[in-house]
Amino acid sequence: MTAPTIDLDAYLRCIGYSGPREATLDALRHLHARHTETLPFENLDPLLGRPVSLEASALESKLVRGGRGGYCFEHNLLFGYALRQLGFRVTWLAARVLWNMPEDALTPRSHMLLLVEVDGEPFIADVGFGAWTLTAPLRLETNVEQMTPHEPFRLVQGDGGYRLQSRTGIGWRTLYRFDLEEQTLADYKMINYYLSTSPDSHFRRYVYMARPGHGRRYVLVNNQFSVHHMNGATERHLLTSPVELRAAMESVFRVRLPDAPELDATLARLAADAA
Repeated sequence: MTAPTIDLDAYLRCIGYSGPREATLDALRHLHARHTETLPFENLDPLLGRPVSLEASALESKLVRGGRGGYCFEHNLLFGYALRQLGFRVTWLAARVLWNMPEDALTPRSHMLLLVEVDGEPFIADVGFGAWTLTAPLRLETNVEQMTPHEPFRLVQGDGGYRLQSRTGIGWRTLYRFDLEEQTLADYKMINYYLSTSPDSHFRRYVYMARPGHGRRYVLVNNQFSVHHMNGATERHLLTSPVELRAAMESVFRVRLPDAPELDATLARLAADAA
């Protein structure tokens, strides 16, 4: 079966990448940074009751041409397709999210990440973990602090797999745990359907937007807008009107908002919650 492809030229223009089209570590690092800085994490479609398609053509239409972002499956599938077309060997993986949870929590495989080989050396790439998404690939090497344009990260081995950790102001915190079992699109479609349609899914109940900037991270959870600076300081602002919410979504997170009555109602509800 022919592997799905995207319009690579359009994708590279979208993220502002004009470097060499070669499967090198330097190219991977620049592509990873440009994708995360340009294409925001956002969950408007699940929140508004709209279907989330993981087909390559839908990802291209939404993220590359539509001025939108998405969540982990959308981001990492799109990024993975682009990397494969550039000559990288890419394996799809799945993770169990542990952020803000006990280390021994039993969670489903609800997150997608990528294993990317460069000259035979394995790297982890992940452009879709919301507020704390990686802004650079990591070598698949354990117990070594690895720098990124933002926080330091490390991989810790255990439980038959790996834990991805970020160093924060309160020490090392685990984002998720994963192993190297290859996943298929069918695997992702199952959990994607649950996350985008179930009333129990947090993506159906809360607004989430995130985008890393130079020396900072921008995060929106419902009407709480935060700017996390890499020096440790955090600014927090409560957005109290639909106008403020729209302005933040469009200017800071660079989302082309859909023209939909249900969005207007959602923004009005969020503003009312802040009153």
